Amino acid sequence: MTPYKDFTRRFALLIAKNPDLITTTLSNIFTMRLIGNKTHGDLAEIAIAEFINQYMYDFTSIHVGKDLYRAKEREEDIQVMNEITKAEFPISLKAYGDGPLQLSTDKHFVMFPKLQQFGNLIQGKSLSRLWDDDAFSSFGTLNILPLIYNEKAQKCNILVFDDERAKHAIRKIVLEDSGKGRTHPVYRFYDVENRYVCEVRYGGGTANALQRGLWTHTKNGLPYFESITGGWITYAHIEILVQLFACALLATQEGHEIALERLKQNIELQKKKSGLS
Repeated sequence: MTPYKDFTRRFALLIAKNPDLITTTLSNIFTMRLIGNKTHGDLAEIAIAEFINQYMYDFTSIHVGKDLYRAKEREEDIQVMNEITKAEFPISLKAYGDGPLQLSTDKHFVMFPKLQQFGNLIQGKSLSRLWDDDAFSSFGTLNILPLIYNEKAQKCNILVFDDERAKHAIRKIVLEDSGKGRTHPVYRFYDVENRYVCEVRYGGGTANALQRGLWTHTKNGLPYFESITGGWITYAHIEILVQLFACALLATQEGHEIALERLKQNIELQKKKSGLS
């Protein structure tokens, strides 16, 4: 078991025993969509990093931040350490609607060109050679933690794509024409039962971030997902949180310190109620 899989297993156990903790956190995260459509994604990284520090006693985490993006060798938002084994690993957190999910931006644009070298249909020995290529060296070791949400129903499901299992299940890769709303062709990956697993989108100079990289689909590729939350969790918008942010942006550091102390007390109270302290 990889350090990341051990972490997600422990994460799932914690949530199963204390669902109120993750429900509260998700409600606060998705309340940020009342401020802006993209705000929740950035704040989710901070929230989940702090969730790990507060409630998962055998783990510590650091929010890496966007300012280090260009220096990153891998896509990561949170760096986690297992305090028992001392294993360290990155996590890339995604907050996406229930549908297409980007697993990797392929920022060096190597995946699609490499697939083109193998042709329009890749299977058998060609598929084995592809997995040995550096362009696909990260496939099977992606530490993606997706918060998949349905805004209309106000539900969230933390669905982890099992790329290692997917890699072993894939039997063919097919180049397919652009579809509805798409400009560029894609390479789609299928398992032995001809079920969709994932896809690599075009990676050329005319492609934007949504038109390139490794993607899957939370509905079409569902057999290769595991729900960390045990299914969908219903969340609610906490409108007073928006007021809290508004006042915090006007308050002095002294005011922030007073508010922070009260918030820490509230977190400790949640720990006691959950038997975590």
